[in-house]
Formats: sequence, structure tokens, C-alpha cells
Amino acid sequence: MQQLQKGDSKLLNAWAFYDWANSVYALVISSTIFPLYYGALFHQKNIEEIVLFGFSIRSEALISYVTALGFLIIAFISPLLSGIADYLGNKKFFLKLFCYVGAISCMSLYFFSLDTVILSLVSYLLALIGFWGSLVFYNSYLPDIAHKEQQDAISAKGFSLGYVGSVVLLLICLAMVMLVADNQKLQMMRYSFLLVGVWWLGFSQYTYYYLPNNKNENKLHKNVLFNGFKELRKVWQQIKELKSLRRYLGAFFVYSMAVQTIMIIAAYFGEKEVQWGSDSNRTIGLIISILVIQIIAIFGALLTSRLVLKYGNVKVLILLNFLWILICTYAYFVITPNDFYIAAFFVGLVMGGIQSLSRSTYSKFIPEDTKDTTSFFSFYDVAEKIGIVIGMFTYGYIADVTGKIQNAILFLILFFVIGLLLLLRVPKK
Repeated sequence: MQQLQKGDSKLLNAWAFYDWANSVYALVISSTIFPLYYGALFHQKNIEEIVLFGFSIRSEALISYVTALGFLIIAFISPLLSGIADYLGNKKFFLKLFCYVGAISCMSLYFFSLDTVILSLVSYLLALIGFWGSLVFYNSYLPDIAHKEQQDAISAKGFSLGYVGSVVLLLICLAMVMLVADNQKLQMMRYSFLLVGVWWLGFSQYTYYYLPNNKNENKLHKNVLFNGFKELRKVWQQIKELKSLRRYLGAFFVYSMAVQTIMIIAAYFGEKEVQWGSDSNRTIGLIISILVIQIIAIFGALLTSRLVLKYGNVKVLILLNFLWILICTYAYFVITPNDFYIAAFFVGLVMGGIQSLSRSTYSKFIPEDTKDTTSFFSFYDVAEKIGIVIGMFTYGYIADVTGKIQNAILFLILFFVIGLLLLLRVPKK
């Protein structure tokens, strides 16, 4: 096939379509069906802890630790592989590699069992690494296939396709689970994991068909392996000289720990702490809650963008951190399904805005004459991933030691308080 030119609509649409393919992992595996399945396995055995390597670990702490490990691996290998891919020009190879690892690992979750918990958690870990690893190379393709004036629009299109695709598959999975007897629901959840893998693998082929290879004749050598880390070090040296950016990045690092942790653990919290009354109510209630968060997040992002025009980025971020403090305080007392629905509504309202606003604020603090903005955003992404590692580990440790997830929620409030105080030191312009 003849290679399409940069900016070609067919090429742009093919790139955006990968969001349709892979976003099902984020919604079905990370946020809804897998947390339900994971919790149900413990309910089925009527246990809250499991013995691993001689240690007794609570269910919510175990999944938090494994998730933290996954993001730690991603934070380390992303700069390493980015440097290699940029030098060799074989982004498509790495994109495919992580996609296939992630999709096949999703399908292997069909066999997830507490009787083979270590092997099962490896599947969960590899699915996480596959998803986030593929995004490193997927995002890096954007400047290669789209002109600057096209990038915002096609990026937004990818987000929209991902949202629609993931909701479509989630509704299919919901129907599968709800239309069978209670003793068959776990089996339907397992089939959902297979569907996610097949969906991700199948639809991504359209993207691969049109994306350019861009491979060159460069040979891999030792220096190339650490190019990514060298670039990050250069960026850090520059950031230390930019007071506004340095202060903002410090604030972002702290409050992002809490934001990203809440995104990951919301379903686990709802599954374990809310008094649903029955397994069917739990399944329907959690999926509805996640859908509420997804839908309200869109309106939250629009509302945030309007507030930014009037009050500026930093002031709105301060407001959002304050709202997060109130939401987490409320979540500490959540018991009934209605309590959880209310919390989900407000989580969606602030979550939709704080992620996009955080990234655009960082972009505005980068000096206008900066040529290598890619390295600055690589630094941002690595900082975000390390924040997730710290947030998830802290959450899991406190929940494990104290025996109450609510105590971990209180600790997340501390992250938002510190983040808010640090934002007060950032110039408001």
C-alpha cells in the first residue's frame, strides 16, 4: 500500500481509531467489570485477606500494590523505549508489541483465580503495562501524522471515539452479566475479559494498516538506550531555573497522586464499602456509577474551560483542589448506594476538568521559545506515573494496616490540601 501523506484525513482517522480499540481496557477492565469480578472472588470465598509470600494482605491493598508496581515499570521503561523508538524509527513495532501484550493479557484474565493468584496478578499487571505502554507510542505518532493546526481536533476526535467505543462494549458486557442467573454472572464477566482483548486486537488492525513504519537504517548502540533519560535530566535542569514551572510541577505532582488514585480505586471502594443489598444491585450500581462519572466528566470539562476564561488556570485549579477535599470528606461517610451516586456525580464534575486543565497549565508555563516540547511532556508523564505509584502504594498500605479503606481516603485529602497550598505559591498569570 502507498504510504499516506502527513495530514491525510484517512491517516488521521486511522490514528484516532486506536482510541476506539484500546479505551475498552480503561473502562471495562480498569474501572468496572474487573473490580467487580475481583471483589466477587473474595465474597465467594467469604474472605477479606489472602496469604502471599507468607504475608496476609487485604484484597484492596493487594490490587493497589500490583497497580503501583505496574506504573513504576511504565515510568521506568517509557523513556527507555521512547529513545530507542525515536532513533530506530520503529514506533509501530513497539505500539503493536504493547497492544498485543495488553490484549492477550486481558483475555488471559478469563482464568483469573485466587487459587492461582500470583499467575493471575501477572496477567493483570501485563494488561496494565500493555495499555499504558502502547499509549506512549500512540501519542508520539501525533506530530508525525498531523500538522500542528490539525493536532487538537484529531486528538479530541480520538478521545470521543474512545469514549463511545468503551461505553458501547461496557453496555454489551452489562447486558451479558445482567441477563443471566446469579450463579452465571462470574462466567459472563470472564467472557467480558475475552471480549475486551478481541475488541482491542481486532479494531487496532485498522490503525496499523495506515500508520507509517518510518523505519530507518540506524543501528542500536548503548548510548541510544539512555537517550530518553538524558533528555529527562536536561528538562529537569531547565525546570530548576524556571520558578513558576517548578512550583506548578511540585503542586501537580502532589495533587495528581490523589486524583489518579481515586480514578483507579473508585470501583474497588464502591464494591467493598457500599451496602448494595445484593450482588445484582452491586453490579448494576457500580456500572451505573462509572457511567455517571464518564458522562458528567464531559460537562465538567466544558464548565472548567469556561471558568478558566474568566478566572485563569491556577485559580480554577485551586478551586478544583478545594472541591476534591470536600468530595473526599463526603466519601469518608458514604454507606448507601444513593450516597455513592452523589459522590460519583461530583467526582465526574471535577475529574473531567482537572486532568485537561493540569496538562494545559503545564504547557502554558513552558517558555514560548522552547523547541523540544516533547521532552517537557515526557517529563510530565513520568512525574504523573511516579505520582500514581506513590498514591496507590500509600492507599494500599494504609488500607492494609488499618483495615479500613476510609482511612486511606482521609490520607488522600492530605494530598489535596498540600497540593492546594503549593498552588497558592504559583503565579496566577
